[in-house]
Amino acid sequence: MSVHKKEVKRKVTTHRLKEMKAAGEKISMLTAYDFSMARILDNAGIDVLLVGDSASNVMAGHETTLPITLDQMIYHACSVVKGVDRALIVVDIPFGSYQGDSREALKSAIRIMKESGAHAVKVEGGEDIIGSVDRILSAGIPVMGHLGLTPQSIYKFGTYSVRAKEEEEADKLISDAKLLEEAGCFALVLEKIPADLAKKVAESISIPVIGIGAGSDCDGQVLVVHDMLGINNEFKPRFLRKYANLHEVMTHAVSNYIEDVKTGNFPSDTESY
Repeated sequence: MSVHKKEVKRKVTTHRLKEMKAAGEKISMLTAYDFSMARILDNAGIDVLLVGDSASNVMAGHETTLPITLDQMIYHACSVVKGVDRALIVVDIPFGSYQGDSREALKSAIRIMKESGAHAVKVEGGEDIIGSVDRILSAGIPVMGHLGLTPQSIYKFGTYSVRAKEEEEADKLISDAKLLEEAGCFALVLEKIPADLAKKVAESISIPVIGIGAGSDCDGQVLVVHDMLGINNEFKPRFLRKYANLHEVMTHAVSNYIEDVKTGNFPSDTESY
């Protein structure tokens, strides 16, 4: 068996991600919210699956990530866990379940880990939520950080535009990244920030940096699976590369099915008992 095939079959852990960064091996990460999709992505060889609070948008149709609840996140995480053999599964702790109260944060993280069987949690923010990060880590629960554009704070920002373009915010982001590393986070997501800043962060900390709209010098990349597969046709940010147009494929398939049902062409004799 080749080395590559061995690595593809090897289970991904937080330790494995650090090894990948040290070796210069890029980390692939996508979102997943259900069993069937998770099984496809895991079989394809994805390294990390994020059960993202983006489920609020792509699964539930909300305008923001804020409405999704902890119970709903656990439901999605349970579904994903059942479909995965290899990938590391990280779950977003949703808005209102960790900010401002470290005890509530720990309680939320414990529920996610115990009830879903996932491997880690993700939180948004730096210095402002470090107390929650410390308390979750104290229970032995791996934490992935998230800086830059943090969608749970969208009403504070008032826009989805690029973050940390100004020196003051960029310095704060670097400081927060180092703070999260020192606290014990195993990885960090950087969303929608200048590529040169993301490169600077990735080079200045030892933990893996996963980018989304943060340039090619991050240690890995993440996209929302419904976006990269072209299921969601409305979302077209600059950082998104569509690897398929499933919106068109699925619409065409359903149209053909409707036509066949209406004309009596389906089911045929061979499709009947």
